[in-house]
Amino acid sequence: MFSKLFKSLFSGSSKPAPQAEPVEYKGYLIYAEPIDEGQYRLAGRICKEINGELKTHVFIRSDLFPNKEDAMQWMVRKAEIFIDQSGDSMFQ
Repeated sequence: MFSKLFKSLFSGSSKPAPQAEPVEYKGYLIYAEPIDEGQYRLAGRICKEINGELKTHVFIRSDLFPNKEDAMQWMVRKAEIFIDQSGDSMFQ
């Protein structure tokens, strides 16, 4: 289980991963980027420009989904909840 995660994080693949299209929510950009581990782990980034500096919060959860589309939809939903609860303090 962990070997697949580490392999996906540290593999030296020659093909760059396609960029996820962001979803805008309350001034934040949510990038759904599920990790393929046989199933898809809920993962992505939440970004926001603050005082001219782009801040990024990496968002990885334990949730697994059988297909990439479900993982992407749930990433956006959970990120919106996280934004509502944490706001800009997620970047500290």
